[in-house]
Amino acid sequence: MGRAFEFRKERKFKRWSKMSKVFTRLGKEIVMAVKAGGPDPATNAKLRTVIQNAKGAAMPKDRIEAAIKRASNKDEKDYEEVLYEGYGPYGIAILVETSTDNTNRTVANVRHYFSKYGGSLGTSGSVSFMFTRKAVFRFPQNDLNIEELELELIDFGLEELAENEGEFFAYTAFEDFGNMQKALEERGIEVTNADFQWFPSTTIALDEAQEEELNKLIEKIEEDDDVNQVFTNLA
Repeated sequence: MGRAFEFRKERKFKRWSKMSKVFTRLGKEIVMAVKAGGPDPATNAKLRTVIQNAKGAAMPKDRIEAAIKRASNKDEKDYEEVLYEGYGPYGIAILVETSTDNTNRTVANVRHYFSKYGGSLGTSGSVSFMFTRKAVFRFPQNDLNIEELELELIDFGLEELAENEGEFFAYTAFEDFGNMQKALEERGIEVTNADFQWFPSTTIALDEAQEEELNKLIEKIEEDDDVNQVFTNLA
């Protein structure tokens, strides 16, 4: 699971950097976190996590603070998190996570992308049953010992601890996110990114030409300002 995740994540980061949309996405996450739990990261664990992610993505401090201040304004728009499900070319299952202030606009756009690039938008539950949602924490290896850390974190929901190029990736069940976040904070481990990922129970392999065709759809979806992440069961 770990290596496949790391590859997909790095490929996604490269696309985000080209599109220069990551700060916009993080800004919306800050707004949602503040509206849900207040502007103080000391008492708002969700906001604390988003700020960590923003720092890990090199988002400027003044932009983070501006987003928090903006979110505290009662007139600031509310965002709704919506998951769209469908199939791409060659039967590839696709999940699209969005944050939107206009669901009519978002669903129309997502449906258009699927139709234009050889896919079809499905109904709620038509694809997600083939995936498991997990929490993923990314942090530098530093002087941490992987065997010792695994033993320490297993009581807090750790399912897997993977290592890649000087970084650790800790995986937990979706519902253990808070437990793992607290455990890492108590140990002084500075998380550079923490989020949720959908992992397919089975995967489908495509040849190079077919995968290129699928990627046209995925990249088009990811360009939409309302879209946060896209997941597939591509091998």
